Amino acid sequence: MQTKLSEHLADSAHGKKAADIISACVHCGFCLATCPTYQLTGNELDSPRGRIYLIKSALENNQASKSSLQHLDHCLTCRSCETTCPSGVKYSELVGIGRELLENKRSLWQKASRSTIRRFLTKPALVNLSKPFAQQSAIKSPVIKPQVTRGRVLLLTGCVQPALTPNTNHITKNVLSTLGYQVDETSQQACCGAIDHHNAAPTVALERIKANIDNWLRSIESGIETIISTASGCGVMVKDYPTLFAPSDDYYLKASTVAEKTKDIAEFLINQDLSPIQHQAVNVSYHAPCSLQHGQKLPNLVERLLTTLGYELTPITDSHLCCGSAGTYSLFEPETSKQLRDNKLKNLTQSQPDIIVTSNVGCQLHLSKGTKTPVRHWIELLEPKAD
Repeated sequence: MQTKLSEHLADSAHGKKAADIISACVHCGFCLATCPTYQLTGNELDSPRGRIYLIKSALENNQASKSSLQHLDHCLTCRSCETTCPSGVKYSELVGIGRELLENKRSLWQKASRSTIRRFLTKPALVNLSKPFAQQSAIKSPVIKPQVTRGRVLLLTGCVQPALTPNTNHITKNVLSTLGYQVDETSQQACCGAIDHHNAAPTVALERIKANIDNWLRSIESGIETIISTASGCGVMVKDYPTLFAPSDDYYLKASTVAEKTKDIAEFLINQDLSPIQHQAVNVSYHAPCSLQHGQKLPNLVERLLTTLGYELTPITDSHLCCGSAGTYSLFEPETSKQLRDNKLKNLTQSQPDIIVTSNVGCQLHLSKGTKTPVRHWIELLEPKAD
């Protein structure tokens, strides 16, 4: 698909990048079959191919309406289309450019409300205020002190997990300590930048991201071997850091180093000896977040790990489709988000599980609102054996 950029975009980095991405699209339509929003609406403008046409139009002649922006907003950026695409179209990068290009189509009310929510979610002091009535999976087991024999790792604490799902980080640290790792942690203020990046605040996002890169490089230089993420949404953001910089930018190589050092907790544990870890005798249903299977390209990883630990997992119908959480999507597109969540929970509860587990805090909190079945991070199934 060829693009003739409008004059004011012809020499811009965003314009050239978008044109290169669009040129890879061959109109095949494979993406339609795996797009959650197209499956619901049947409207091609709510599919990746349709949105690519809208972005192409905006790039070529600056013709874009509020309706075009709405179709981009309906996109979950789940990246299921990228998994399906035979041409390797970098759709998620393109839709980010498109949203930034069309942001001026928003009403002042939309801009204000979205900015308020974005600021709230990236300020730990405000998020922590919700702890008394929104916290899940509180810490119930003691801290295990590490007998360091393997090295040091850096755990991405996250903005929300310390307040609302603190047991995720707690169990992760206990598991890593049992395996012989010293665990350093980032501060709760060290947001990965995803919320800003996906909500039209690129300048703020880059400031956060550059600060993270500089701080984490210092940690790597001091002996940190791996950066570990337990929230797959944060993990995919960090692994995508290099895409935010031109190869000529000094931060490109720095971002590449950080991305190469970053692993999801399942990715880190899959080749470890987990014999010191015991599993619980419960019937489990696993929800694979889009950010892990499509974003990080790690399909079936957690399923393999849980099977190794002794869990019998029932295959989930439409496991490739999004649950509707998608960062702030559930707040801005509640009707579509709820519809996707209900569909997902119908499939997840078909085997009548005792517990639903997942790999991302956003999915966990979102799914919890639609079911009485407990929803937890899968790491909470692991409990180091007592000495």
